Amino acid sequence: MASGPDFEQIRQARERIAKHVYRTPILRSSSLDRAADAQLYFKCENFQKTGSFKIRGATNAIYSLGEEIARRGVVTHSSGNHGAAVAYAARGRGIPAWVVVPENAPGIKRRAIADFGAEIVTSKPTMESRESCARTILERTGATLIHPYDDDRIIAGQATATVELIEDAGELDYVFAPVSGGGLLSGTAIAAQSLQPGIRVVGCEPARADDAFRSIESGHLEKNATADTIADGLRASLSERTFAILRERLDRIILVEESEIVEAMRLVWERMKIIIEPSSAVPVAAAISGKLDLSGRRVGIVLSGGNVDLERCFSGF
Repeated sequence: MASGPDFEQIRQARERIAKHVYRTPILRSSSLDRAADAQLYFKCENFQKTGSFKIRGATNAIYSLGEEIARRGVVTHSSGNHGAAVAYAARGRGIPAWVVVPENAPGIKRRAIADFGAEIVTSKPTMESRESCARTILERTGATLIHPYDDDRIIAGQATATVELIEDAGELDYVFAPVSGGGLLSGTAIAAQSLQPGIRVVGCEPARADDAFRSIESGHLEKNATADTIADGLRASLSERTFAILRERLDRIILVEESEIVEAMRLVWERMKIIIEPSSAVPVAAAISGKLDLSGRRVGIVLSGGNVDLERCFSGF
């Protein structure tokens, strides 16, 4: 299995996507610094186009396609954020997009995909159903699959967030990022260690969707039988590609409980006055949990997205 994109591919991805994505800011919070007993640097991908880091990888993959192949369109399957990113990037390139979305995906994410012009195909809420629906569309259309994470072009695009983080924050001791399929965390690890050898990269995962933790512990790829977590963006499992990268590069994975995710999200909303989604709260929860001694350390945290279904939040009013 390939070891993932190298830093030259990440550099090329950065040039390719520069005019299509935002360079998101880094924010600080004295309250959260105290909670972690560390200096925390939040890379705010919740401010990114389409509301998450996913636009980076999707843009890199779609704009890498040759003209003849691109005209046939692109297909993906996604719980929401990647689908919206593919739809947005495909619209920007002027090509059709089909997005397979599980029936339990949040409404805000489904609406974004539709608003960006993609055709939505609904599947059952399992990876097998998502992949089967995507294969059917590929066979019918001749389009190209833009996988959510099992693709070096996607990984290279996601890695550009960490390049910006280290450039803007300076030297760091740790970088924390959430893990689901592993595209973001793989890119984070490759970029961070290319720029700053010796930096430690920590994956952060819901205890209710802990396939990456179990995979690293056992030394072979594990899957989630179920993934009943509020962090709806972290329900996928690693691929062979991302597992190989993380086995080589990751310092550790920290698991957090549902109550910790909710509390971390609440703290960020209240103290930083910004909206993050539950998946973004997972690395925050890990950093302030005390499960890793961060005393006096400089820690980068990737806030992966901010797409929260506010209708659900305020449904009682």
